Formats: sequence, C-alpha cells, structure tokens
Amino acid sequence: MSLIAAALVTESEVTVQRVPVEFLEIELALLEEMGLDYDRSAEYHAANGHTRLVDLTIRPSSLHAPLDKIHPMPFPGLNIDNLPFFALIAATAQGQTLIHDWVYENRAVYLTELTKLGARVTLLDPHRVYVEGPTRWSGTEVICPPALRPAVVVLIAMLAAKGTSVLRNVYVINRGYEQLADRLNLLGAEIETFRDL
Repeated sequence: MSLIAAALVTESEVTVQRVPVEFLEIELALLEEMGLDYDRSAEYHAANGHTRLVDLTIRPSSLHAPLDKIHPMPFPGLNIDNLPFFALIAATAQGQTLIHDWVYENRAVYLTELTKLGARVTLLDPHRVYVEGPTRWSGTEVICPPALRPAVVVLIAMLAAKGTSVLRNVYVINRGYEQLADRLNLLGAEIETFRDL
C-alpha cells in the first residue's frame, strides 16, 4: 500500500510486483471508486502454492473523494494498517473525505502532520479526521510521528512536495520498513539519509 500511495501522490507510473492481492482487494475496490487508473495482471501463486499474487501497474489518476467514509474492518475488510495511506490519498483527491480510525486510540492525531506540508486535515476527535483535497504540497521540516504508518505517510507526502523537506527522528520507519529510502530512490525519489552523530 505504501508504494501504491507513493505512485498516486507523486502522479507516477509504478509497477508493484508480487502483491498478495487477498490483502488489498477492498483497498483496490475503494481506489477504483475514487478513480484509480491501473492494470492488474492475472493471478499467480507464490512459492508456497497458496498465496494469490498479482502485479499492479499504478498510473497517474484523477482521483475524487469516495461516497462514504473510509474506515477499517476485520479481514477481509479494509486493513487497519492501510488506513493512514488513505488520508494521504484523500488529500490528493478532489473533494472531502472522512477517515475513521476506530481501532487505535489517538492515531488519527498524527495524520494532522500532513497540514505542515500543505494538506487540509481537520481533527474531529481522537479517531476521525476530515481531509479536503486536492493538496498543493510544499516542502518543510517535520519531526517523524511515533506511529509507523503515519510516519511513512508524511515521508511519501514529502516526495510530492515542491522543494526540499527534512524528516527528523526516522527510527520508527527504519524499524518497520527495510531500506525504504533506497527502494524509493530506485523508483526516482531523491532521498538522502543521515545518521545522528
């Protein structure tokens, strides 16, 4: 979902291979409703013979807000870990979107960090944010939120922002994603990482 969001927010064409599609079917259906332009390969199986995989090619898309609020549900519903990426995607879409994170107490608060980059995100309560798009992203300096997915959401928003951005205290991203900056750089991002001395 991180790479799909990065493609949409930066208006880039990206192919993501070996996607375990059973964990993204609801997300893809919602994105289709929002105007996603993409290709999906025929399904094939992972080496274990069970996991259904596809390759997805995400293209620049003219997105609009969904008809209903976006909220997680138990499997096979929208995955709670993917919910923060929809706040980012909604910020690029035309219209107004309600994001309801009813699972984690106060995690919605971290999504308001997107306002520092130009997004219009209004915190309604500790579980709900209202996002209005589209956003004209602008570079800035942000201290990384302590929650993994909101931290990556801020990083991806910085990829779409004009100018240079600085994200500080990225330990949570490095703990949760293996070499994310290197992988994004392979797709055309320009991310430099520094260690604190």
